[in-house]
Amino acid sequence: MKEIRLLVLDVDGVLTDGTIRLDKDGDHAKAFHVRDGWAIKKWLRQGGQIALISGRKSPEVRERARELGIEWVREGVSDKGAALDTLVTSIGMSARDAAFVGDDIPDLDAMRLCGFAVAVADASPTVKRVAGFVTRSNGGHGAVAEVIELLLRKENRWLPAARSNESGQ
Repeated sequence: MKEIRLLVLDVDGVLTDGTIRLDKDGDHAKAFHVRDGWAIKKWLRQGGQIALISGRKSPEVRERARELGIEWVREGVSDKGAALDTLVTSIGMSARDAAFVGDDIPDLDAMRLCGFAVAVADASPTVKRVAGFVTRSNGGHGAVAEVIELLLRKENRWLPAARSNESGQ
């Protein structure tokens, strides 16, 4: 695993537990884990870049991305490999400089292109076989925080503060 400068995340099943909740009016609700938010902010503060690529469109995803400072968000994407290629080209890097975290079959093309493919613990078996790393945590339950800690520890940049006002909330 070379130095990773860009972390690309699927949303449903990675940042969330993959459950899609609909109320009686057809409105959606998604839950995001606070540890993932804290770790994303840490990654960004340390100079890393983050992008979200999702097959679905959701105002909750756009709002969470805004809260966390994630600027590159693509929703309604049917070809995540092409979206990853467009992203890395637009920011002047190679897909080999990126990690992709996925959980399901639509993530495979992007996972095969990137430099470090990660599957969450509850990913489909096919996705786990393609991954270079499988988290201990399920999607939506701190898996992204686990990946960020792994990447930062590899580069000796994981220095959690004992007392911190930093929040992913």
